[in-house]
Amino acid sequence: MTRNLDASVNQRFSSRLGFLLSVIGIAVGTGNIWRFPRIVAQNGSDKGAGAFLVAWVIFLFLWSIPLVLAEYAMGRKCRMGVIGTIARIAGEKFAWMGAFMTFVTAAITFFYSVVVGWCVYYFVQMLINPLPLSTEVAMTRWNEYQGSGWPLVTHAVVMGFGAFAIWRGIKSIERVNKILVPALLAIVLICVVRALTLPGAWAGVAYLFTPEWGQLAHPKIWMEALTQNAWDVGAGWGLYLTYAAYVKREYGVVKNGFITPIGNNIVSMLAALMVFATVFAVLRTELGMAQPEVLEVMRTSGLASTGLTFIWMPQLFARMFLGRPLAILFFLGLTFAGFSSLIAHLELSTRVFIDMGLKRSRAIVLVTAIIYLLGVPSAISLNVLKNQDFVWGYALIISGALVAFAVMRYGASRLRKEELMVDENDWKLGRWWDVVLVGFVPLGAITLLVWWLVKEAEPGKWYNPLNPASVMNCLVQWFIVLIILLLIGRWLARRSLKAGMPDSS
Repeated sequence: MTRNLDASVNQRFSSRLGFLLSVIGIAVGTGNIWRFPRIVAQNGSDKGAGAFLVAWVIFLFLWSIPLVLAEYAMGRKCRMGVIGTIARIAGEKFAWMGAFMTFVTAAITFFYSVVVGWCVYYFVQMLINPLPLSTEVAMTRWNEYQGSGWPLVTHAVVMGFGAFAIWRGIKSIERVNKILVPALLAIVLICVVRALTLPGAWAGVAYLFTPEWGQLAHPKIWMEALTQNAWDVGAGWGLYLTYAAYVKREYGVVKNGFITPIGNNIVSMLAALMVFATVFAVLRTELGMAQPEVLEVMRTSGLASTGLTFIWMPQLFARMFLGRPLAILFFLGLTFAGFSSLIAHLELSTRVFIDMGLKRSRAIVLVTAIIYLLGVPSAISLNVLKNQDFVWGYALIISGALVAFAVMRYGASRLRKEELMVDENDWKLGRWWDVVLVGFVPLGAITLLVWWLVKEAEPGKWYNPLNPASVMNCLVQWFIVLIILLLIGRWLARRSLKAGMPDSS
């Protein structure tokens, strides 16, 4: 079989630290700092958000960690992108599954890069303009930005920097993450400490951890918890699989398979502590709002709470001692978080095209152009962005199930022994992983999706494909993509496998 001529496919991470920081960069992104607090706010009850957190932690151990380990094993074994790896592990006729995973990640990137553009814009705003002291001023700034052409500009800037970061392959990715990730973690810690020292901040902490157990009887809580955990960690996207293709064989991956998801969820909790502590301290303690009013603000700050971070955090920082430098640090950290994840998204799609025979430079230009153009609708409409977040966020559940199916086809025990139990210095992985991956993950995915379809299919609402929040809208988009990928799946597999495989060292 002919080897791929692009030299970047044979690159390897230069150190364990570089690999660890890069995979932390996959996990820690705006999904932690921008998405997680707003999802918690939307799914908390009037008494507290603890029930949602319980479901979210359960899925960390029953979904995210097993899938991350599976991606590590497959990526290191096959040394290819997602489509080529699934074709080798599960068989050519199942290459459509790798293509679906690739598309889901790319579809999320269409609007994810737009959100990173918001972070860049607000970072600049914190530098050059005074912090808003009222909701009216903050809302005006947000609405003026969304109603202008600036989201298209910041979207382009983000895509340009992302393309530059991956231009030379894993070497440049590793170098960038060695700067971004430590700086991001330091910024988050500083902001959390300041938020928790505000008068009244612990009311927000209490709300965050107070459960209302009756919520766990509703499928939407479990769907949102699973989707958010997949969003948080990046499990089932193919991102870890892509980076694992560049891992040296002497680096054990089981430790990283636990450390990365757990560390990621800790960062999410820190972000939630920061946001909830700050909001409760200012709105409830300083401005005298009742708790229901505070929660209403958090749930309605922009469409689907998309403006929670961008509308409220600047004016909350304005009421703090040293608020301006903290606001600058906060949005700088948010920008860093977005970039560290975005470059992994771009590398995934780029590697798929490289496997199909394109040179890295051409693949990057093609990926950048496609993602920019298909991200334009989300850049000019929050309604589109909300819909795409809903449709492709839930599709991550399908992606995770497809990873589990591919491993089941190959043999979970066989893959574990070949790839996850070869390093004497690594943690030992028991048979529980086989059971959870091929038993719980697909069964859990099917159960949740069916439960969601039945419970959410309300008369008069669910069957309208033009309603962006309807079940049918979601199903139609999934169906169209699946049909296309089923038709071209074998062709994609042949192209990917024909280009050859890099060295397996």
